Amino acid sequence: MNINKRIIRVLVAIALLFLALASYLLWFNMFRADEVYTNSYNQRQWESERRVKRGNIYSSDGVLLAETKVDGDFRIRNYPRGRLYSHVIGYSSQVYGKTQLEMSHDSDLIGKGNISISLNDLAPGNDLHLTILDDLQEYAYDQLDGRNGAIVAIEPTTGQILAMVSLPDFDPNTIEQDWVDIMENKNSPFLARATQGLYPPGSTYKIVTSAAVYENGRTTETFDDPGVFKQGDVEVSNYGGEVFGNIDIKTAFEESSNYVFCTLGYEMGAESVKSEAEKFGVNKSLDFDIPVSKSEIQYDHMTDLDGALVSIGQGGLVMTPLHVAMMGAAIANGGRMMKPYLVEMVTTDSGTIIGQTRPSVLYDSVGQACAAYVEDMMIGVVEDGTGTTAQIDGITVAGKTGTAETESGEDHAWFVGYAPADNPTICVAVVLENNGTPGGRTAAPIARNIMRRFLSR
Repeated sequence: MNINKRIIRVLVAIALLFLALASYLLWFNMFRADEVYTNSYNQRQWESERRVKRGNIYSSDGVLLAETKVDGDFRIRNYPRGRLYSHVIGYSSQVYGKTQLEMSHDSDLIGKGNISISLNDLAPGNDLHLTILDDLQEYAYDQLDGRNGAIVAIEPTTGQILAMVSLPDFDPNTIEQDWVDIMENKNSPFLARATQGLYPPGSTYKIVTSAAVYENGRTTETFDDPGVFKQGDVEVSNYGGEVFGNIDIKTAFEESSNYVFCTLGYEMGAESVKSEAEKFGVNKSLDFDIPVSKSEIQYDHMTDLDGALVSIGQGGLVMTPLHVAMMGAAIANGGRMMKPYLVEMVTTDSGTIIGQTRPSVLYDSVGQACAAYVEDMMIGVVEDGTGTTAQIDGITVAGKTGTAETESGEDHAWFVGYAPADNPTICVAVVLENNGTPGGRTAAPIARNIMRRFLSR
């Protein structure tokens, strides 16, 4: 009898183990198989790729950005534009894996799932056609002039990325030779600052705070600005210690009064400040063609004083340059934030379209009346306020400057703006990392030049 009980227990244990194994395999195939297959270090993936000629990547204006050259048994991934797209396309290396579009669109590039007959030894992969304009990308790159930072240009009505540059960068053609030097570089050349760099956005964020002001019915108020906001243990001065005296909110926005916007944020309260931030996508993950860091308010419990700091783009608030561009583009698009994208089309090697991205609304951030209110103040910034260096002859520009304080003491210089204000076709965000200058002096002229270049096409 005891022997039978032991046998039954063993059989039950074996059955449970079998059930656990079957459940794991089912779960793995349903939820993890694609992730493991597409892992850039998966050697089976590389083995299957030996039978494929990896697809090309092109800019929106038809410039070849990535190709595979075949030399006998060798596949050499070549990037004709070198460093220019290192943080967009990334690299594909059998030693160090894949990054950016090379990783996220790997299945497209190797033609996974294609049903085709090839007369050659190698099956063709699919090609990617980006939204980026190559000439604008190169121009934006030159505008940074070697300075650490990022530029993002976006079409407000569609979410198409027109240019996206991060510095410092690297040459994907020599990734294996340069790996150690890049890894040891204290400036982190591998960091795609446009999409993964997190910075306090400074006064550019007063765009969102102004939307909250409108929605809280406080647009007609005036303030006696003494030059410094003091509350509890928080003390925030206006940039350069300026004292503006009696001003309305429009003037406070144009002159970037920290006193007024800290006061507004503090009085509206933490919940209102947080709620408005989330309408613009803060604290929310972003599904994009390449990896993106999440812009967020980094407080476990945000107080009203924390809200005062967040309201001027400081404190626990950090954002990516991509998100700051989306924030400006939402106002340009009547309050609707479009989902950004980099890949416009996927085609076979013969040119047949097998995938195409359609513009879609990501968030209805604010209503049209609110967006118009904020836009009017952004136009004032460029016409009469801190952003006059962003003016373009014959074209109305809307924008907001920012100078974000950092722990290092070297401020980030910011600007976000769009044009033409009455029918926006481009919005540009610029950050110069630890530049130590006000955004209106250094970042705004860069944005102006890029907008002017685009509009003159």
